[in-house]
Amino acid sequence: MTTSGRAIDCKAFVARLRDEVATSVAALKTRHAVTPGLAVVLVGDDAASSVYVRNKGELAEAVGMHSVTHRLPADTSQEDLAALVRQLNADRSIHGILVQLPLPRGLNADAIIAEIDPNKDVDGLHVVNAGRLSAGLPGLVSCTPAGCMKLLRDEVGDLSGKHAVMVGRSNLMGKPMAQLLLAADCTVTIAHSRTRDLPAVCREADILVVAVGRPEMVKRDWIKPGAVVIDVGINRVPSRDPVKAAQGKTRLVGDVDFADALEAGATVTPVPGGVGLLTVIFLMQNTVKAACMIHGLDESSL
Repeated sequence: MTTSGRAIDCKAFVARLRDEVATSVAALKTRHAVTPGLAVVLVGDDAASSVYVRNKGELAEAVGMHSVTHRLPADTSQEDLAALVRQLNADRSIHGILVQLPLPRGLNADAIIAEIDPNKDVDGLHVVNAGRLSAGLPGLVSCTPAGCMKLLRDEVGDLSGKHAVMVGRSNLMGKPMAQLLLAADCTVTIAHSRTRDLPAVCREADILVVAVGRPEMVKRDWIKPGAVVIDVGINRVPSRDPVKAAQGKTRLVGDVDFADALEAGATVTPVPGGVGLLTVIFLMQNTVKAACMIHGLDESSL
């Protein structure tokens, strides 16, 4: 069947953003003698987290930032981790602090996030930043929803009056994304696992954002023709090749059936190579924003 939809080129979009961040970092250095500094804290040896942390450090250095990674053993105590966060709060060379989640069992992530200076909370998870977002005040916004919003503005332009459906209600993605869409004058529906007739709710969406962690849950008949679909899910499933699957080989898919979305005529982000790329570059952008806030500088003038 001929597809009528279109895949969003997130790689090209992120490449442009990377250039913009590098330009902002260079301007901060030359005009204001400020080098944005990012500290990432990794507790334990989770393989996926280690890869993410390495990528974040490499990108920070590539765009000209000061980058520090603290690797702590899995048996680190709550107090020792909190003490490190307080140390980073006081470090004037650090403008952004990210504690890589999930933390090992026995550590209270909420308590650690609460220790982070809200002005250095580049993950946007502190309750102060959540409150600022809800009240329409300036602050640091969680990287993935911030990236999705910039991508939507790039694809759609004016979002005013669009019906947006956010499937998922997490503190990291669903809730801040809904707030950002509302601030853009969308009519917003937040849907979740308890929503009655979820496919029908999704079919009403001009903009459909999905972040639930269920592989290819959203099918063709869930999608309004011509909708813009942002797939935040990253799920590992068995390879389509039976031999490879028997060997334990896997592939990555989103929460949206990509082929179905194209056949429905949607403009959709792919997985892999989609929203995941936005998260890391927006961590850099948040670090630039935090450096500007801390030094009383106007980010828009860079």
